[in-house]
This record gives sequence, structure tokens and C-alpha cells, in this order.
Amino acid sequence: MEGEEVVTDNGCGKADLVLDVRAMLAGGQEPFDAIMQGVAALEEGQDLVVIAPFEPVPLEGVLSGQGFTYQVTEFSPEHFSVTFHRD
Repeated sequence: MEGEEVVTDNGCGKADLVLDVRAMLAGGQEPFDAIMQGVAALEEGQDLVVIAPFEPVPLEGVLSGQGFTYQVTEFSPEHFSVTFHRD
């Protein structure tokens, strides 16, 4: 899986899968496949966190259609974190 991958505790006994796709995007790469590989690798109760230089609205729509809810945190105009949770 491409993209910088980090693991954090989500407070529910499972570690989040964190994909920082900023470097991929800066290098002209499309991170969608890497993100979808992350989605496929999620375990029950595990969240996916995507870090990007913008709010990934199309991705939010795709994953919402797959049963995910999401929460967006904007740290700056070029630093967004979106946590996707499957109910």
C-alpha cells in the first residue's frame, strides 16, 4: 500500500489505519487505489484516517455509499484529516 501509513489508537481497543497521502498528491500520484486498499484491510472496529492537503469530498461520497460515516478536521487550509468509521 502506497502512502505514508501510521497507526494510532482509536480508543475502542483497535488501532486506526492512518494514510497520509499528501506526499503522493504532491508527487502527482492519485491515492485512490492506496486508500481503497486500506479500506479493504480494515478490521472490525478499526477506523481509517486520511490526511490530505484538501477535504476529499469525492472520497467522502464513495465511502459514505459503502456504509462509512466520517468526521473532518481542518488543521489549516492545506491540512485536513478525515476519519472514516464503519457502523
